[in-house]
Amino acid sequence: MTLLRSVARPMLSAMFVLGGVNSLRNAKAMAPKAEPVADALGSVAPQASTSPANLVRINGAVHVVAGAALATGRFPRLSAFVLAGSLAPTTAVGHQFWKESDPASRQNQLIHFTKNVSLIGGLLMATLDPDPHKKFITRRAKDRAVDAKDAVAHRIDDLRH
Repeated sequence: MTLLRSVARPMLSAMFVLGGVNSLRNAKAMAPKAEPVADALGSVAPQASTSPANLVRINGAVHVVAGAALATGRFPRLSAFVLAGSLAPTTAVGHQFWKESDPASRQNQLIHFTKNVSLIGGLLMATLDPDPHKKFITRRAKDRAVDAKDAVAHRIDDLRH
């Protein structure tokens, strides 16, 4: 891992680990914001335990685990993708600036909404970040196709001789 990645990945993931721990510790206090999601999930899957507090805990656990994975460079692209995927609904539910009537609250929610959208952009960019010791999957596929073509050509040459 390069020096830049060694510093950037923990910096990007710090917000998720911190926020995830906060969600786990304060799930009941944060649960009211998750009620619309819990209601929607409850109508789709009534047998599932979709209490708002449980949804907050699940989201918090995802943020802690994926954030720690990103910070340590374990499955960095997958963890960045999981974080981006979980942050999108969290942002839409948690920072509804368009519903705020108080100008100060509206501005605060808009800032947090925009911050989260920016984090999603950074995470999506991180999903494209290749491991310096590993080629992009498309490059690896192309190399394998070329190797297979060369092997077939070599076998054909062997058969001709």
